[in-house]
Amino acid sequence: MKKKIKGNVYWVGKTDWELRKFHGDDYSTNKGSTYNSYLIKEEKNVLIDTVWIPYAKEFTQNLIKENELYDIDLIILNHGEVDHSGALPELLRLIPDIPVYCTQNAVKSLKGQYHVDCDFRTVKTGDKISIGNGKELVFVEMAMLHWPDSMATYLTGDDILFSNDAFGQHYATEELFNDKVDQCELFGEAIKYYANILTPFSRVLKKKLAEIISMELSIDMIATSHGVIWRKDPASIIGKYSEWSDSYMEDQITVIYDTMWNGTRKLADSIAEGIHMADPNVRVKLLNISKSDQNDAITEVFRSKKIIVGSPTVNNNVLHSVAGFIYFMRSLRFVGKKAASFGCYGWSGEGVGKLDEMLKEAGFEMMLPGLRALWSPDEEIQKEAVGFGSKIAVL
Repeated sequence: MKKKIKGNVYWVGKTDWELRKFHGDDYSTNKGSTYNSYLIKEEKNVLIDTVWIPYAKEFTQNLIKENELYDIDLIILNHGEVDHSGALPELLRLIPDIPVYCTQNAVKSLKGQYHVDCDFRTVKTGDKISIGNGKELVFVEMAMLHWPDSMATYLTGDDILFSNDAFGQHYATEELFNDKVDQCELFGEAIKYYANILTPFSRVLKKKLAEIISMELSIDMIATSHGVIWRKDPASIIGKYSEWSDSYMEDQITVIYDTMWNGTRKLADSIAEGIHMADPNVRVKLLNISKSDQNDAITEVFRSKKIIVGSPTVNNNVLHSVAGFIYFMRSLRFVGKKAASFGCYGWSGEGVGKLDEMLKEAGFEMMLPGLRALWSPDEEIQKEAVGFGSKIAVL
């Protein structure tokens, strides 16, 4: 259903209440998502982005019902990923001569995914298109935020930045705008989105934010590709991105572990107790990674200044749940965070050393030698774990 945003700009996307996994199985979308597509109706009618492939026919049929499809003069694809471009083949079937504006890299992406050829028109930062009534579309390349083909589109006159994946959230809601939804939910989903998707590109993002500021664009609204549109105080989410891109951390320490017979869990509890004793003001989070949402856990790592990771020794190594999570953290390239390790063992005891190696390779600064406990921790070892946590709190 078409919904008015501002002036002659309309939302024509899809709200996906049932979505629970995204990017394969890599991202949990516990609150669903939206695929935001926008229709601008000036002297030229412009469609910005589409929807995910499963909703392509529904999307085009809705445009037909609204008597909009055959009036479209051009399509802009800010990003070639299938959740944004999925309806392109169906659109080209119905309106085959339509010009498609995108970056040069997006042409490669779209041809590679859909094996289509059409009237592709490539753009770069600063290029403009007049759409009548004194309004223009201005393009801003956003390479690696988060694909090489990404860009944003700015509408003059209405001062709307169609930001694609930047500033988005996987958050299903019937309310279009940020001021109409629960703010705790909204910012929780926004930081989760940043932590899990954009963290590796923080350095690029900082430069891009500076570039956008230097263009002196008056931004009255940020229309994202997922989640709500930032209508009230859009500078607030730009400010958050500026914070998050700058080696972000809060006064938080997170203990992440998995356990076989609860020995490593006992160590985790004692370490958390020691942290709190040494620094009652620091926020302490304790996560069993095999029982936790992986993306929520990454968000807690993103918030943390220090993490402590634990696993028992298994087959001269560590539990695959812990190893996999460290590999996930490594791919996100966290900066400026400290770490330590701990774990129980019964025979050879290599697990803690393996954890140290993996955490170093993942970019964490190791604080002190890891804590090892033979068999199930007795009272003496648990006291040692409390002291281990106390030391970490003050390092």
